[in-house]
Amino acid sequence: MSATRILVVDDEPQIRRVMRATLAGHGHFIADARSGEEALEKLAADRFDLVLLDMNMPGMGGMAACREIRARWDIAIIVLTVRNTEQDKVQALDAGADDYVTKPFGMPELLARIRAALRRLPPRAEDGLESVRLGGTEINLKTRRVMAGSSSVRLTPKEFDLLQYFLAHPNESIPHGALLQAVWGPDYGDEVEYLRVFVNQLRKKIEPDPSTPRYLLTEPWVGYRFQLPDAEPKT
Repeated sequence: MSATRILVVDDEPQIRRVMRATLAGHGHFIADARSGEEALEKLAADRFDLVLLDMNMPGMGGMAACREIRARWDIAIIVLTVRNTEQDKVQALDAGADDYVTKPFGMPELLARIRAALRRLPPRAEDGLESVRLGGTEINLKTRRVMAGSSSVRLTPKEFDLLQYFLAHPNESIPHGALLQAVWGPDYGDEVEYLRVFVNQLRKKIEPDPSTPRYLLTEPWVGYRFQLPDAEPKT
């Protein structure tokens, strides 16, 4: 298996040096950038699996860089920041981040977050489903593509993993913690704001009316339920 290719984006030279040395020591291929603008140039020129993105940088800034990266590439993004309020986390996730790590952090924590961000749910062959149609939207579980009529609907890898888990457990009330651990990994369970953001993003992409969801329903104080009409699954 080839090494994970990680781009470290931070305006502090010492942080870039430490991250490069430490992550390379764990078998990752590391490149770095000093700004959001330089990060976009390097992402356009080469392939990466994940971006570690500092939020507090001069110039473009981490939040704007996060939005631009997400708009252009399906790549895992972990933001690194000293800010730790729920509002800050929600803003970063809304901008397209997959995860949020607060400084200072230990390297074991960061490595765990990297594994979680790169984690992909395997398709459940035992379900026998290759695609599901929701009104005019078709979800192909084999190719991980979503089509609304003749138009492709772009989902991030984490969004698709969450949708795939819902489809594998239709019409079930799934607690927040179970969703987080299934999609992000066993170290997660309390990050309910992650689900609020990602469910909202999914609703915008698959629901006819996101403000009045038909499929992806909230179970108050518990979690979520994916209401899948019996007539709509396809094999």
